[in-house]
Amino acid sequence: MSRVYNFSAGPAVLPEEVLTEAAAEMLDYKGTGMSVMEMSHRSKAYQTIIEEAEADLRELMHIPDNYKVLFLQGGAHQQFAMVPMNLMKNKVADYIITGQWAKKAWKEAQLYGKANAIASSEDATFSYIPDCSDLPISEDADYVYICENNTIYGTKFHTLPNTKGKLLVADVSSCFLSEPVDVSKYGIIYGGVQKNIGPAGVVIVIIREDLITEDTLPGTPTMLKYKTHADAGSLYNTPPAYGIYICGKVFKWLKNKGGLEVMKAYNEKKAKVLYDFLDESKLFKGTVRKEDRSLMNVPFVTGDKDLDAKFVKEAEAAGFVNLKGHRSVGGMRASIYNAMPIEGVEKLVAFMKDFEEKNG
Repeated sequence: MSRVYNFSAGPAVLPEEVLTEAAAEMLDYKGTGMSVMEMSHRSKAYQTIIEEAEADLRELMHIPDNYKVLFLQGGAHQQFAMVPMNLMKNKVADYIITGQWAKKAWKEAQLYGKANAIASSEDATFSYIPDCSDLPISEDADYVYICENNTIYGTKFHTLPNTKGKLLVADVSSCFLSEPVDVSKYGIIYGGVQKNIGPAGVVIVIIREDLITEDTLPGTPTMLKYKTHADAGSLYNTPPAYGIYICGKVFKWLKNKGGLEVMKAYNEKKAKVLYDFLDESKLFKGTVRKEDRSLMNVPFVTGDKDLDAKFVKEAEAAGFVNLKGHRSVGGMRASIYNAMPIEGVEKLVAFMKDFEEKNG
């Protein structure tokens, strides 16, 4: 069977070159006579894999020396608790609610202190990013929290909120490595890798060193302290070894492509193909305010649930899979991460045009 065009929001499409390389190394990684899956995380070969992965990520993102890179488990969801456990010294934090994941993080933080929802776009089904230029930031807030790209709703913070000097924490799961980023503007950037970087099971946390302390909330488990993992170079316990190995290959793939500036231009070109069609289509409509559109996740609808279902079914038969929108919103969603080739988007648009002619 030939490869499909996989528009899944995550676990998502990975670069074919990376998969081919991993397949070639599956039984014997660089003469070790074993797979990375079987390798001790304490071995010299694995130490090289994780060190190279970190070095390449640092290079790609221009991560300053006073930030640590942690390869952890538990997905972004575990960070919903880990962030307040490690940062809520005053027991106060401000959350900007732009979708389901920010909302879940905010609710989780309420277990540990006072979590204020200082802005929200829930009034319009999270179809826009609220104005964050002058928010009621709490004077004693330990941090301000955002989900930078909202996978379900297809919105993106193109301008970071004015945190009025407070620490910014961002969940970047679905826009990770899609464009250049100024790491120094954040206290913590984290994301699950299963959307734009690697297989499910790894979460990468980039954290400023002064935030890594023993001074966590009482009762914080050893495994949920950033210091535990920072001190052990992400090898406190057995890490998600194979997942990190694939992430490392994706970092090298991105470097070979020319880095994040090149990737951003490519992603803009790809997204434009789809958004331009949606803007002129009589049948399909994008659901997000134009200035807040994501380059990674593009939700759209016909306005008719039966027609939406028909489209998803026929698209799948034609080799365009995982286009069904998130169960909470319905409709369709095309996730066009770094590894989705532009041909996939162009062919999808051609299919949509054909569908519109037959069903418009």
